[in-house]
Amino acid sequence: MDLPAPSPDALKQSTALAERIRRLIHEQGGWLSFTHYMEAALYTPGLGYYSGGAQKFGPAGDFVTAPEITPLFGRSLARQVADILTQSAPVVLEVGAGTGLLAADILTALDEVDAAPERYFILEVSGELRARQFDTLAAKAPGLADRVVWLDDLPRQFSGAVVANEVLDVMPVHLVVSQAGGLAERGVALDGAGALVWQDQALEGAALGAAQAIGLPRPETGEYVTELGLAGAAWMREWAGRLVQGALLLIDYGYPRAEYYLPHRSRGTLQCYYRHRAHDEPLRWPGLNDITSFVDFTAVADAAFDSGLEIYGYTSQAQFLFNCGVLDFLAARGPEGTADYIRAARAVQRLTTPQEMGELFKVLAAGKGMTTPLRGFTHGDRTHTL
Repeated sequence: MDLPAPSPDALKQSTALAERIRRLIHEQGGWLSFTHYMEAALYTPGLGYYSGGAQKFGPAGDFVTAPEITPLFGRSLARQVADILTQSAPVVLEVGAGTGLLAADILTALDEVDAAPERYFILEVSGELRARQFDTLAAKAPGLADRVVWLDDLPRQFSGAVVANEVLDVMPVHLVVSQAGGLAERGVALDGAGALVWQDQALEGAALGAAQAIGLPRPETGEYVTELGLAGAAWMREWAGRLVQGALLLIDYGYPRAEYYLPHRSRGTLQCYYRHRAHDEPLRWPGLNDITSFVDFTAVADAAFDSGLEIYGYTSQAQFLFNCGVLDFLAARGPEGTADYIRAARAVQRLTTPQEMGELFKVLAAGKGMTTPLRGFTHGDRTHTL
């Protein structure tokens, strides 16, 4: 695919990371599982996509997330967060807070209804993004910024509301190849010139067991390539041991298992983003591309439930936002026909129409100790599809 050329500094960073990955491949005997490649490409300290210094969010970055589209996303989400806080503890933890806009919007909305949390934790691996989040909060929520605390790891115990918007999709995945002859795992090796190339090996261990349990389509000719999100399931098991009372709100693009592994989806869902262009070349310019995969929400929910968490709801982003009053917030922007209202309406349309983000994105809630149903799932709950 024809992509814009990186800057010399960006290429230097990518070259350094590629050399690090080559060493990893040699250390692993000449082959590296894609899950380890993806982890290195995204999270190698100082060089990976999410731990390096390149701008990622917004028009000058590689993609735009819901908080950058409109503050009404955060305001709507805050209504659900407020309900969780009243049933648990006045603490919020946001995982991967991006530019900090969602944190600012949630804090501001909660403060307006006298429900501002005592602490707003942000778990962020990128030093560059931490700096951006600090600046955003200082500008957008100056009276509340002193309540924000950055974390390096999950807390040992936690009560309150956990917000994870577009987090599961960037957790490393295994690439599985199903063929008439059996199952294989797609990984990364080196060709004679030292370039990164694809190479398949026998599928083994936990990935083999997970693939067999799903029952992947087995084509008579050709291959069926898909992903296994074992890291996302493991992350939910971690939360099951740490959450005392409260709920996790997981917002991401994905499907229930019955829709994820359909025969026609034979190339999987793996996708890269570079300067607002989607492409399917994750081995190109490691460290400069966001690498994502759709979420198997059934796997995430199963891991949560089997580990002791309750499932409080699962629905589309559109239905969740409607239930949380996004249209009320839109109406409050002023009379229809004004420039401000039209801009806000277009943004809400982008978040909620099926052709845009409304159906592609889903919301899953899991937790402990919630006795009142969560408002985001009062209508259109799809838990039965998981």
